Amino acid sequence: MTDPKMTAPSPEPIRPPQTDEDRLSWIRLLRSPRVGVSTFYRLMGEHVSARAALQALPEVARAAGVDTYTPCPDSVAQAELQAARHCGASMICIGSPDYPAALAEIPDAPPFFWVIGRQDVLLQPMIALVGARNASSLGTRMARGLAKDLAAQGYIIVSGMARGVDAAAHHASLQTGTVAVMAGGADVLYPSENTTLGQDIAKTGARISERAFGLNPRPRDFPRRNRIISGLAQAVVIVEAAAKSGSLITARNALDQGRDVLAVPGHPFDARTGGCNMLIRDGARLIRNAEDVIEALPPRSAPAKQAPADQVDLPLAEPDRRKPDLKKVADLHRQILNRLSPSPLAEDQLIRDLHAPPQTIMPVLTDLELEGRIKRHPGGLLALS
Repeated sequence: MTDPKMTAPSPEPIRPPQTDEDRLSWIRLLRSPRVGVSTFYRLMGEHVSARAALQALPEVARAAGVDTYTPCPDSVAQAELQAARHCGASMICIGSPDYPAALAEIPDAPPFFWVIGRQDVLLQPMIALVGARNASSLGTRMARGLAKDLAAQGYIIVSGMARGVDAAAHHASLQTGTVAVMAGGADVLYPSENTTLGQDIAKTGARISERAFGLNPRPRDFPRRNRIISGLAQAVVIVEAAAKSGSLITARNALDQGRDVLAVPGHPFDARTGGCNMLIRDGARLIRNAEDVIEALPPRSAPAKQAPADQVDLPLAEPDRRKPDLKKVADLHRQILNRLSPSPLAEDQLIRDLHAPPQTIMPVLTDLELEGRIKRHPGGLLALS
């Protein structure tokens, strides 16, 4: 059983439900008025079980100044469970072996979500590919190429099934399995133009959602959906994104969650790539192809089934070639921290002082920023945190 890292105050891990009665209690608790993810975990930490938390809810509400409070009715939870059975969906609860370990690590992990399709793809390493809905021909071609090549390397592609970049990434990785995180119910195929795509995803991959069945997505649901996309993935690749777009929300979620953020550069005159260029300017890794993505990720352990000996010499030697790099990176960490102070310093000046290529320094700056050891200021300035 996986011990999820949650914001719940209890030191004990939450035990997933084992019976339909327990599942109904979990559904009722999370669907009750004014109960969100954080409140769910707090109540579970204080009362151990969802059933006990439901009994305590009216008193908790009165203490908060709400005199008349009614938890989610049992009939509503029953209807959601029946809808899941009708769709052939499975309920994946935090703390269970089927819950993705990476997703369980984020502070606001969904207590449970519904899966239509294959559950096993959720336990494989994932990379998120997201981008503009009004993607250019080059953008969709890039998304297809990245998704196909990364899938061939054993990664599951996760995205949001939106038109444009998302749809291109899903289409290109259908054969190996892809994960679509829905903003509405897992049974609601939105947008309608992606109905066939959504049906195909469930055959070889999975559609998942934390929302109840039958609910259409609302504007406020997409940012919350995006935290799950980045939470599932080892890294988030932004293919095309405007300066103000939902893809940048996913990128911010990824940074908050400690995920790598990678971006495909674009022409400065194309507004659809303005967000990607901003991310690269601010330290995101520049991506040209799938090899760049894989190079940015921690090396994976060798698979159980090896290829013939004449085909594995290069992969087996890869960890040995990386060892000297780790020492160089640690030394670069030290040099950067030694040169910075609480007074902001221009990033380009720091790069000149270090006498190292910008492509070597930029990923290290991103790592230090994610670790909270340095912070960025307006105007391309850096300082110690």
